[in-house]
Amino acid sequence: MLTFDNKFLQELPGDPETTNQLRQVFHACWSRVMPTPVSAPRLLAWSREMLEELELSEQEIQSPDWVNALAGNGFIPGMEPYAMCYGGHQFGHWAGQLGDGRAISLGEVVNSRGRRWELQLKGAGVTPYSRMADGRAVLRSSVREFLCSEAMHHLGIPTTRALSLVQTGDFVIRDMFYNGNPQAEKGAIVCRVSPSFVRFGNFEIFSMREDRETLQAMVDFTIDRDFPELRDYPEEERVAEWFAIVCARTARLIAHWMRVGFVHGVMNTDNMSILGLTIDYGPYGWVDNFDPGWTPNTTDAAGRRYCFGRQPDIARWNLERLAQALYSLKPEREIYDEGLMLYDQVYNKEWAGILAAKFGFSGWRDEYEPLVNEAFDLMYHAEVDMTEFFRKLAEVDVETPALAILQSAFYSPALLDTFKPRFEQWLKRYCQLTQADGREPAERVATMNRVNPRYVLRNYLAQQAIDLADTGDTSMIDELLEVLRKPYEEQPGKERFAALRPDWARHKAGCSMLSCSS
Repeated sequence: MLTFDNKFLQELPGDPETTNQLRQVFHACWSRVMPTPVSAPRLLAWSREMLEELELSEQEIQSPDWVNALAGNGFIPGMEPYAMCYGGHQFGHWAGQLGDGRAISLGEVVNSRGRRWELQLKGAGVTPYSRMADGRAVLRSSVREFLCSEAMHHLGIPTTRALSLVQTGDFVIRDMFYNGNPQAEKGAIVCRVSPSFVRFGNFEIFSMREDRETLQAMVDFTIDRDFPELRDYPEEERVAEWFAIVCARTARLIAHWMRVGFVHGVMNTDNMSILGLTIDYGPYGWVDNFDPGWTPNTTDAAGRRYCFGRQPDIARWNLERLAQALYSLKPEREIYDEGLMLYDQVYNKEWAGILAAKFGFSGWRDEYEPLVNEAFDLMYHAEVDMTEFFRKLAEVDVETPALAILQSAFYSPALLDTFKPRFEQWLKRYCQLTQADGREPAERVATMNRVNPRYVLRNYLAQQAIDLADTGDTSMIDELLEVLRKPYEEQPGKERFAALRPDWARHKAGCSMLSCSS
């Protein structure tokens, strides 16, 4: 039996209006709303790790009561569904009220170890925040979110989680690339799980509306519930310490996105977690051939605001927007300047440590910077796969280096030939510095393989799983989920899941770029 306490509902002001109609919601952090039932729910997949956290069995989650609850067709005792009110800056511009337009929280569970998990259905129907949309999600985006939530967890990257993936039995009309070609697609619902789904936008909305009372309530609640280390801080110091923690957590999060080549794709402030978690898996992607300017989001193709290389700067910009929101409560600029400086310091320190580990050094030294910069420049111009390159670099014998070890990371044999002299010179210098570092070969390899994954959720793999699921075959979802549980380990027989993006996937929809349509 799950234990719900539903603090978000109990301790924050709610919307007095109970009808489920589109509207502006003022002076409230949430609105009660019921999921819209679906015709034929079918449980496609679940995370056994999240079952353990929630102290549920596989038999329970497959029961009719739980399948109905995960589809929005029924409730487990203690569930009280609601949608959150928040705003956000989207692509650099204030977008006003946004809110949970198709996400409906079922409640907050506290397990026997005192860990809090909020259960949220994504794709469960319209809410007062749906902005003329249908509140549904399609199978392709739901498979991607389910798999990526769990893949990121196993990579060691802070993230929201996923409990289940349910097919609804209904169809949803979507224009995938917003080009006038709507299609009927199979609908699905993901049950997302997180200690909190509060975003930067939960604070921005009340600041922009000059609703200081609700903003103060939101700040006090968030600190008390989600930052217990600050409960005993003097009142006048709490906001400063809290903002600093948020900045530091965000810095570490982004550094680890960069470590594995993950690109979020839509880093709007309403998609930034106050806990420093990866949240809202939409048009994300993993860098294949290394390119700092690559974005997986078609909506971002022109400006590339959210491309891979800009993510650290965008995260800081988003923290500045959070600072602006909090300034209306506590107008002391030095608090926010110090927090943002901390972001820079933490990110730079974390990134330096990551680079040292990725290249196999015992620690970062400034003399490594030209070598590292040259490596990334070569990888970009020669179209070298980021994931494969670093795994193969660990196999290089630094006493007798051979470029052939790295050959499998190149997408183009012609570019390999063109850049071969520069790569050979770079490899020679790399091996000299590695030998001077003095690490034992086994220690170097172990360090590199702890931070450089063998398996990531490449877009083409996710698309293959989606294509199969669309025919009713969920075997690749299950297989990917299993492989991605051990992303840093060599898994005999699973080599195809580490393969470079094939040529057919370079420009295929879902395998190269994606839209926000889901």
